[in-house]
Amino acid sequence: MKKTLVTAAIMTAFAGQAIAMDVDICVEGAYPPFSYTTDTGAVEGFDIDIANALCEEMGATCEMVKTDWDGIIPALLEGKCDAIIASMSITEERKQVIDFSEKYYQTPAIFLGAEGMTLDMLEGKVVGVQRGTIHQDFMEGEFPGIELRLYGSQDEAYLDLTSGRIDAIMADSIAMDDGFLKTDAGEGYAFFGPGYSIPQYHGDGAGIGVRQADTDLRDKFSAAIQAIRADGTYAEINAKYFDFDIYSD
Repeated sequence: MKKTLVTAAIMTAFAGQAIAMDVDICVEGAYPPFSYTTDTGAVEGFDIDIANALCEEMGATCEMVKTDWDGIIPALLEGKCDAIIASMSITEERKQVIDFSEKYYQTPAIFLGAEGMTLDMLEGKVVGVQRGTIHQDFMEGEFPGIELRLYGSQDEAYLDLTSGRIDAIMADSIAMDDGFLKTDAGEGYAFFGPGYSIPQYHGDGAGIGVRQADTDLRDKFSAAIQAIRADGTYAEINAKYFDFDIYSD
């Protein structure tokens, strides 16, 4: 009987070790309210809170690795991090290179420009988009005649918009609402045209990127997303940033 108890204790200990994980997560830190860098250099935002909640649910010890958007997939593939939580849309093109968990939110894209601007006024104008995003793909596919200017971050695009170097921006509606329109710099600007959620360009929502071989980690993240949705943790984080359910069933 004693031998059985000792064996059970050893098996339990090994099981605990198997569950414990150290996960490095690539985050951007330049996409408010999803991810932004504070004056102290800390990275905060919806993505960061979701990342921490998922790590807690999985029993994992996680470290956030601030990474420029242009290099975030290469960083994952090179082993500089184990996952990407950076509002990255799940697209077929990206799935040729990396894998994704199920979505953890989904919001439409839209144009932003000076108040009174309309779609009919885009001809001959310059539109800014963040380089390497679904918004660049969308503009090149649906508005091929419009001149594009590419940026490393949304903040750079906002600066060029307010300085008159570009006429409009195409990006995520929520990111621009919270990150620009609700700030002093956003006075005199507004959304125009419809919201766009075309699967060919915009994918199936934002998911957590992992290496294609890391199917177990992918599935753990998906299960953790379902768990925090079910226990109310997701709703608490959502309410901290938005007055509607950003998950979008």
